[in-house]
Amino acid sequence: MAVLIHLPNSTPTLGIHASHISISKSLLRPSMTVSKLQPLRRLSHHLRRRSLAVSASAVRQDTTLWTPTPLLQISPAAESLFNITIDVSESPELAASYTKAGQYLQLRLQDSDSKPSFLAIASAPSLAASKGVFEFLVKSVAGSTAELLCGLNKGDLVELTPAMGKGFDIDQISPPENYQTVLIFATGSGISPIRSLIEEGLNANVRSDVRLYYGARNLDRMAYQDKFKEWKSSGVDIVPVLSQPDDSWTGERGYVQAAFTRERGNYGPQSTGAVLCGQKQMAEEVTAVLVADGVSSDKILKNF
Repeated sequence: MAVLIHLPNSTPTLGIHASHISISKSLLRPSMTVSKLQPLRRLSHHLRRRSLAVSASAVRQDTTLWTPTPLLQISPAAESLFNITIDVSESPELAASYTKAGQYLQLRLQDSDSKPSFLAIASAPSLAASKGVFEFLVKSVAGSTAELLCGLNKGDLVELTPAMGKGFDIDQISPPENYQTVLIFATGSGISPIRSLIEEGLNANVRSDVRLYYGARNLDRMAYQDKFKEWKSSGVDIVPVLSQPDDSWTGERGYVQAAFTRERGNYGPQSTGAVLCGQKQMAEEVTAVLVADGVSSDKILKNF
């Protein structure tokens, strides 16, 4: 069979040579080359991997253990802050998961599309073991799960995960006779896990210098003032620091890192430990001051 081929700058030609047939087939019915297939293969491979990743993520989320627990009490702690007590006495595995001050968990609301919240446990692990309760200090933020939580009532159910996180590794600043100075820094709701640490026991009464620098905007924003007397009796010297106090305030003003720098005094860096919880900038600046003074970075404890 003859195939008619139009070649540039030439007249129409009849021919049956194999080369002519090959050229004309490519012109009439272009083939999909290997190089053209490569992008499609890569796209297909990418989509398969993405699908597997999404599936794996879904499996991980599904394995999270949530336990329904009832609210025992909600009460104001300070401006925009609430004390919340949750009953875990019927869920001994939850109580047993909390072993170290500074640990936290996830909380979510039933029948709600709101995201789970991460909350540090404010009460001591010993309270969970003896009374079967978790206590929290929750800041109510507009539009958040925390705001919805603070609007619930006694008996309402929430769901909790087991306690997680490393907590405060107090072994790093033990035994107490070797670490006579412990400097504690907290801002805002960051006082929550610090409370659990103080009440679980720092052996402050056998250390010579245990100080808590606690920062808030003003006294109305400062939680746990009713506990200061108890904490002082356990050996913790409390230094409240207010960034926007009223005119009657005679204590420390500004930020905790500045207050500490002004009055840090003479302490032995080799026998000093520190505990930090709160604003990132505070933690970074306090750490820089302590390390510059010679405190070992592994003696500066955080719960994350």
